[in-house]
Amino acid sequence: MTTVRTPADRPVTEEEARAVQDALRARVVLDEPGPPPGTGRVTGVDVAYDDERDVVAAAAVVLDAATLDVVAESTAVGRISFPYVPGLLAFREIPTVLAALDALPCPPGLVVCDGYGLAHPRRFGLASHLGVLTGLPTIGVAKNPFTFTHDEPGASRGSVSPLLAGREEVGRALRTRNAVKPVFVSVGHRVSLDNACAHTLALTPAYRLPETTRRADALCRRALAEAASR
Repeated sequence: MTTVRTPADRPVTEEEARAVQDALRARVVLDEPGPPPGTGRVTGVDVAYDDERDVVAAAAVVLDAATLDVVAESTAVGRISFPYVPGLLAFREIPTVLAALDALPCPPGLVVCDGYGLAHPRRFGLASHLGVLTGLPTIGVAKNPFTFTHDEPGASRGSVSPLLAGREEVGRALRTRNAVKPVFVSVGHRVSLDNACAHTLALTPAYRLPETTRRADALCRRALAEAASR
């Protein structure tokens, strides 16, 4: 487990954080397809908080994209470095997530975030933020549609409907299990929306949520519990 120091150059105010978002958003790459689904490595990242102790834990779990076997994993724990502000949650998570990725013994390949990319009020969620900072291909797979609208996709696995901000498609509602609530997929960086959905289906052979998210969620919760017991 890596212990993360609070970055000295972190934004302190909401205005500073929004300025950082504005500057980094211009660097998002949207015209690359990304790695083919089911090939190479795919890494899930997730975080867990203990607000009473002011602690955040992040986990990164690398899977073989073809077999979904675990290849490597790492965790990082640090202080919460930014207050809770809707639309700016990445600033609470980025330092520890970056530390967890840096601690991996192998390249992560595609990174899957439990959250949003372009499906974000400022079109720059955690998946986009992380992708721009690392240069890695990233996607966001969220449990809820944030503030966006969508028609209910068909009941069968693989059915999709656009996730809309007005007339703009910012992602897709994707059914990963028959007749089960969809997940909400959006592009982060260097991946097309079609491929983001295909990756999500490849990562959900048995459950609604991707195996990357399920494993990273369990690992970061364990890391948080271990940090709290010290």
